[in-house]
Amino acid sequence: MTTELRQRQAEFTKQLHGEEIGPKVGLSALLSKDKKSQKLAVSQYLDNWKGGVYDQDQEQERLENYNETTHSYYNIVTDFYEYGWGSSFHFSRFYKGESFQASIARHEHYLAYMAGIKKQDLVLDVGCGVGGPAREIANFTGCHIVGLNNNDYQIAKAKWGAKKAGLDKNLEFIKGDFMDLNGTFEENTFDKVYAIEATCHAPNLEKCYKEIYKVLKPGGVFAVYEWVMTDKFDENNEEHQKIRYEIELGDGIPKMFSVDVARDALKNCGFDVLVDKDLADNNDEVPWYYPLTGEWKYVQSINDLATFFRTSYLGRKFTNTMVSVMEKVGIAPEGSVKVTEALENAAVGLVAGGRSKLFTPMMLFVAKKPEEPSA
Repeated sequence: MTTELRQRQAEFTKQLHGEEIGPKVGLSALLSKDKKSQKLAVSQYLDNWKGGVYDQDQEQERLENYNETTHSYYNIVTDFYEYGWGSSFHFSRFYKGESFQASIARHEHYLAYMAGIKKQDLVLDVGCGVGGPAREIANFTGCHIVGLNNNDYQIAKAKWGAKKAGLDKNLEFIKGDFMDLNGTFEENTFDKVYAIEATCHAPNLEKCYKEIYKVLKPGGVFAVYEWVMTDKFDENNEEHQKIRYEIELGDGIPKMFSVDVARDALKNCGFDVLVDKDLADNNDEVPWYYPLTGEWKYVQSINDLATFFRTSYLGRKFTNTMVSVMEKVGIAPEGSVKVTEALENAAVGLVAGGRSKLFTPMMLFVAKKPEEPSA
């Protein structure tokens, strides 16, 4: 990531979001944005998906401009994610009777456990979002985590959240590009590395994983929940293509790769793959995509009602209508409705992909960098 690019993105973030970033969340943060800058941010993002259908040339442009695409995406959706989902932007499995927040935390704890994270470890969180998982894992293990993110807005929120939680000694958040980790860290720096539904934004998984391999110490472990299309996905099936495209459009992903691409990428980098398991490939009574379905039968507790309403089909329609009215009267920035529409496309695609098992957001890989050969 060039110095010029970083400076330009930082300046635009300040212009769009203002000075006091941390305390503002959800819709209150949305309403405080600079309206002209928000309109520009939405336009920049949606320009990557003109026409509303799959286009190979546009896909190639998105792959080449992945950094800007991802930066623009999180500038416009972070507030909606926090409003609907909280501070951990990922899915999880649900046990019968388990609350939404408990499930999210358990999913993070499980990844930390599978990575073998210990108190003395220096850990890299690749694509750390607003820092929710890093705070949870630091609390769970006592380790020191460096969160990497290419979005200035989310970094500011993550730093504020760490300080508020009293974890600023365990956590630090820096700007960087996971396609060029050596531009930020020395080789053999980290004991463990994890990524939670973040490296799906990479234009090339093998290059991304190779960067992670470099900064891991020999014997270090990389654990990831990867977004991939499963073996059931058929590239030539139009309905399958539509589902993939909806996920890409609504989730800021240049190109969704297959599970084979991810698996081969790890092996080609030199990793020893210890765990290779799709945690969504089961018959859970409560499916991982339930918060997006609008099916009230899946709600696990009274405390989940508000979260479920915001994320469900009905709740999303309510939010869309509310934001539309606020945009028309000039309260919400222009382009806000287009953002909610893109997120609706994502929800539809994610549920369809989950029901048909064409897609998984939790392909768990645990991979080890081999020890250096003894002299």
